[in-house]
Amino acid sequence: MAGRVLLIEDEPNIIEAIRFILSRDGWQVDTHSNGMDAVDTVRTKAPDVLILDVMLPGRSGYDILRDLREAPETANLPVLMLTARGQSKDRELAERAGVSRFMTKPFSNAEVIEAVRALRPHVSPNE
Repeated sequence: MAGRVLLIEDEPNIIEAIRFILSRDGWQVDTHSNGMDAVDTVRTKAPDVLILDVMLPGRSGYDILRDLREAPETANLPVLMLTARGQSKDRELAERAGVSRFMTKPFSNAEVIEAVRALRPHVSPNE
């Protein structure tokens, strides 16, 4: 098993696509769709990598990421942030909040796999 990924995303098509490609690559994928209790879900699931959408119901990905970076147990969690808006100000907001990597929608399957593998480089995909 390559590791555990938690995907916090509210778009069903994106959830299914990412779950499919990462599962096929050997990752265990948990999903969550609500921004309000996302931080608690991250703490409960304790993923190796978090994929976090910017625009979620209840709370923005930026706010969630800031909370995760402030807590010692999630301060170093690798986070791949997804957004439909790829303007430089969005990237800057993500970087200020402490994002590990930033990706704009739409993205290719290969981009997602490469990004998740890069965020957890010490584990090979076939473990």
